[in-house]
Amino acid sequence: MKTLLYYLVKLYIKTGLYFYSKKIRVIGSENVPKKGAVLFLANHPNGLVDPLFIATNTSRKTFFLVRAAVFKNKIVAFLFDLIGMMPIYRIRDGIKELSKNDAIFNKCYDILGSKKSLLIFPEGSHNRKRTVRPLSKGFTRIVFGTIDKYPNLPIHLVPVGITYQNSSTYPCKIALHYGNAIIANDYYNKENINQSANQLKSNVQDALERLCVHIPTSEYEHTNNLLNTANIDFTNVEYTNQIIQDKVLPVNTPKKKKNIVLLSLVIINSFIPYFLWKTASKKVDEIEFVDTFRFAMTIVLFPLFYALQAFIIYRVMNNISYAVLYFLFSILLVLLYTKTSTTNSE
Repeated sequence: MKTLLYYLVKLYIKTGLYFYSKKIRVIGSENVPKKGAVLFLANHPNGLVDPLFIATNTSRKTFFLVRAAVFKNKIVAFLFDLIGMMPIYRIRDGIKELSKNDAIFNKCYDILGSKKSLLIFPEGSHNRKRTVRPLSKGFTRIVFGTIDKYPNLPIHLVPVGITYQNSSTYPCKIALHYGNAIIANDYYNKENINQSANQLKSNVQDALERLCVHIPTSEYEHTNNLLNTANIDFTNVEYTNQIIQDKVLPVNTPKKKKNIVLLSLVIINSFIPYFLWKTASKKVDEIEFVDTFRFAMTIVLFPLFYALQAFIIYRVMNNISYAVLYFLFSILLVLLYTKTSTTNSE
C-alpha cells in the first residue's frame, strides 16, 4: 500500500512540476544505472524543489536526505517520509541532535545495500548562486560506510547538475544533467581514508562544475552581471560554461514582455489562492525557499479552488458538463500561461 501511495504522490508531484515549469530539460538520463546501488550527488540551488525535480525525472525510486528542520510538522513529516525524504541534522539544529545522524547513516547504508538509490546534496546547504561550493565529506562517510558493511557491493555515484534559468520566479526553465557514473569502490583505500575521501570529493566536484552553470567565486559578480544583462539561456549549460571559461562577452538577447492578458486571466480566475500565496510569501525568509512554498501551495490550493468553483457552477446551473468544462478551462489556462510566458534571466 505504501509503495502504491509513493507512486501516486510521485505522479501528482511530477504533474504539478510540469504545470509549474516552463520547460524541464533532462540530459544524460541514460547514465543512470537501471539496477544496483546508486547514489545521486547534486548541487543545491533552490530548496526542496531540487530533490523533487530529480526524483520525478528518474525511473529509480529515490530516497533523499534533507535538513531536519522541515520535519517539525507531523503532517509534513508523514508526507516527506512517504516520498522517501529522511532528516539530516546539523550543528545549527543543536549538538544533541547530531547523534541522531548515526541512525540515519545506518539507514543509508542499508538503502544502498538493498541496491536502491539515494540522493544527497554534498554542498551541505542550499544557495541560489551559480557556483558549486566546496563539498563536505558527509557523502564519503556514507559511501565508505556502505562499502565496509557490504564489501562486495558496487556503488555507482551519479553526479547531477541542476540549473535554473531564474530560480524563485514563476515560471522557470530547468536543466537536469545526469553525469557519467563513478564507481565509488575504485576510490576506497581502508588504509588511507582521508586521501580516498579527498580524491573522491575532488572528482565529484569537477563533475558537478561541468554539469551545471559554474561561475568561479573570484569573478562571480562581474561575470554573473554580464550573463544576466545578455539575457543568456542558462539552461544551455555547456554553452554558458564555455562563455565563462573563454571570458567572451555573449550576444545580447532581447527581453520579451510578459503576456499580461493571460496573466490577468489566471489571476482573476484564481484570485483567492493567488491572494493567499501573496500573503504567505511575505513570511518566506530565505529566497531559496520561495519556489518550495509557492509550488506546495500551487498543487494544493489551485486544484481545490477550481474544483470548488466547478461544484458551485454545477449546483447553480444544474449542469455537470458546464462544471467539467470550467474546471478543464482553468487547468488549461494555467498550463498555457506557464508554457508560453517569458523566462528572462535573473
